[in-house]
Amino acid sequence: MGVRGTRGFVAGTVVAAVVGGAVAGGAGTAVAAAPVVKCTSAKAGLAAKLTKDIGAAIKGRTGTIAVGVHDRKTRTTCELRGGTSYDSASVVKVTVLAALLWEYKKTNRHLTARENSLARAMITKSDNAATSTFWKQLGPTRVKGFLRAAGMAKTVPGQGRYWGLTRVNIKDEQRLLSLITAENSVLSDASRAYLMKLMNEVVRSQRWGTPAGAPSAAKAYLKNGWLPREDAHRWRVHSVGAFQGGGRDYHLTVLTHGNRTMEYGVESIQRVAKAVHKDLAPSTPAAQRYVPTTVPQEVIPVVPR
Repeated sequence: MGVRGTRGFVAGTVVAAVVGGAVAGGAGTAVAAAPVVKCTSAKAGLAAKLTKDIGAAIKGRTGTIAVGVHDRKTRTTCELRGGTSYDSASVVKVTVLAALLWEYKKTNRHLTARENSLARAMITKSDNAATSTFWKQLGPTRVKGFLRAAGMAKTVPGQGRYWGLTRVNIKDEQRLLSLITAENSVLSDASRAYLMKLMNEVVRSQRWGTPAGAPSAAKAYLKNGWLPREDAHRWRVHSVGAFQGGGRDYHLTVLTHGNRTMEYGVESIQRVAKAVHKDLAPSTPAAQRYVPTTVPQEVIPVVPR
């Protein structure tokens, strides 16, 4: 956002920044070298509060955490490691369905009954076989065509059948959520409604991550993913979510890697989510906030050995 320092005002918008969370590395890694959380808001005091609370949520957490927040109501944006790339795991399944719907929009084609069944399985249950079917059907040219049309310039599709190794980042995932949740020229209104319907119907066991602490008056549209590999980044754990209704209209993306366990990554994401929901929906009592499953599940994509 081009602003340096700890706090200031730019063109009437409150700006705040704070050092981000820990980074994976050796004992000599300096926390001060980490990127910073940067927030701007048209609502007085909100940028500083989000900056402080997101910083507190990730303080002391190991691994690498990236965060994106956008609230249309208050014109608030927060970002940490916006351009850092992560292996997508299953969050790419939203991109796959969006690409298919974009492709069909060009010829006014509709999903067949079989495709509808596959799409539902892919999003609500994170079905890998359904994803692989669409990935092969689209091919790299169509996937890349959608990414260009969507303005997701830094997303790099996984090679061959390894869609779970698509490289994603906060900026592009937040861009995709913006396209899904508001009228635009890339996705038709019918396509957006379809995507949101499926993202709202994710099975209970996979409704963890960004919905943690969300006001129950708002509908949650989400997709999660995780992927363990025997390398320096270990467990990749991600969650993307949009929240609309009850006077709310915002979306949140948290991407992580370098987690020692899946549970640790989920906890990092949910700490951030609870802080963001608390600040964007401060009047919501605790009894009316979403409590995610204590036994989170996801499907691990196929990757090379």
